Amino acid sequence: MKSAGDRNAGLSIIEREELGTLIDVLGARGYQVIGPVVSDGAIVYDRIASLADLPEGLTDEQDGGRYRLKQRDDRALFGYVVGPHSWKKYLHPPRIRLFRAECAENGLRIIDEEQPQEKFAFIGARSCELHAIAIQDRVLLDGVYPDAVYRARRENLFVVAVNCGTAGGTCFCTSMNTGPKATTGYDLALTEIPDPDNHRFLVEPGTALGAEILGALSSREATPDDETIAEQSIARAVEQMENNTRRMDATGIRELLLDNLEHARWDDVAQRCLTCANCTMVCPTCFCTTVEDTTDLTGDHAERWRRWDSCFTQDFSYIHGGSVRVSPMSRYRQWMTHKLATWIDQFGVSGCVGCGRCITWCPVGIDITEEIRAIRGQINGCKA
Repeated sequence: MKSAGDRNAGLSIIEREELGTLIDVLGARGYQVIGPVVSDGAIVYDRIASLADLPEGLTDEQDGGRYRLKQRDDRALFGYVVGPHSWKKYLHPPRIRLFRAECAENGLRIIDEEQPQEKFAFIGARSCELHAIAIQDRVLLDGVYPDAVYRARRENLFVVAVNCGTAGGTCFCTSMNTGPKATTGYDLALTEIPDPDNHRFLVEPGTALGAEILGALSSREATPDDETIAEQSIARAVEQMENNTRRMDATGIRELLLDNLEHARWDDVAQRCLTCANCTMVCPTCFCTTVEDTTDLTGDHAERWRRWDSCFTQDFSYIHGGSVRVSPMSRYRQWMTHKLATWIDQFGVSGCVGCGRCITWCPVGIDITEEIRAIRGQINGCKA
């Protein structure tokens, strides 16, 4: 076995139990270790302390408006795809207090909120999710006015990616060139090989810190057979998505949408859309927020809070005189054209990573890939 002093930056193998050591090592370095856990019938992200917290032997069945967990025939720890949570909830919190105001003897006193310097270690991040984090970096870090809360959390982040060995029913990351193999944005990348006789992980460091952490684990050099098995696992996920009708042709998609703002399909989808905002809440790239001020009954104390908002709420586009987007049609069109078209104008990339969450968690199963095919004239007799 290798120790810290003799490891190179190539591919290594760690045994299943060594993943527990990784969790311990990260915890000892002051990280809050976040990973997949089972809660309320879904795989979500939460604090983990050991291998026992991970969803052993479970996978997820997903389709439009449908999500179910079921048993696998092995003990895989990452045999699912993605659930309703994204890592966004830790880097761009759903609700956060910005400041407080109190009445003092000399007038109003403003108390800025001191954000805790939290260190997170994400275990189990998929390639599509790493691309989503990179998109949020462009939105919340790379602009003229970077978000201080996001920056503090992002700078202290350690990422353990997991390459997908199976595709979910609503995945289309191959259409968006965002997966299923992690290529950037991680400190360590794992490919799980859940062989019942030799359950192990192929590990690839992505940063110097990742290599340093790997050096604290017991490992061996990966053999050509190990690498082949890992590559075959990822290739299966690609094949499953390529054989799935749920794909999105992103060629010229910006022009397609902006040239079809009055397409009849918008009215069709509006008849089904509940404007519930589920799609934006589960989306790993949506970033819209609103600000709320609250006061106590005495009137001598007030707080300002920021919370997630959605372009599907009518108040989101409210200005003097009323809301700009009153109809469900206009709100759905705003979301989809921003995500796939004008996002490119703003940030130079698409706002969609193909994770499929918006399809799975839509109560009525609206499918963004189907809507694009319809506007292209590929289904339902529609003509673009």
